[in-house]
Amino acid sequence: MSIAGVTIAIRPAASGDVAAIDALLRTVFPRADEADLVRQLCIDGDMVLMMVAVDEDADENGGALVGAVAFSRMTVEVGGKAIAAVALAPVAVAEDYRRQGVAEALVHAGIERIEAARVVLCFALGESAFYARFGFHADYAKNFASPYAGEHLMALPVQGGLMPCGERGVAAHAAAFARLG
Repeated sequence: MSIAGVTIAIRPAASGDVAAIDALLRTVFPRADEADLVRQLCIDGDMVLMMVAVDEDADENGGALVGAVAFSRMTVEVGGKAIAAVALAPVAVAEDYRRQGVAEALVHAGIERIEAARVVLCFALGESAFYARFGFHADYAKNFASPYAGEHLMALPVQGGLMPCGERGVAAHAAAFARLG
């Protein structure tokens, strides 16, 4: 993608991106909670996918990491059966790159990849105005047993927009989320 004459590459994170992701999260958010969350998700083996945005023109060493989005494992049941589900969090974009489509490109690329991996539902917790543009809605998350239940817990049926039928059961985020302040 190109914004204001700058080439931004969206790709899965690589092991060499770890320090830059941590630095981005610590810069973008007022507290270290999100950086700590991502680190713990990785340590616990619950990180399913991390996508990054790289400004390829920013640095002679292959670019500067300017955005990231994480998708982590969840335990979700519908109709008494476990279904493949992930949580989208956090999403971060460096200040100079905001409101230019970087976050949207990261989220869209991540959703495409989790759909290809046969994930059924993706949950997000946050502002409905932001997440609605991707198809997330609180109605899809309604009636799941979650400590985050309410108007800010949204879900997106990933497989062609088809919501699984059956009684909603648990929608449990990875254990690292419970450690957030």
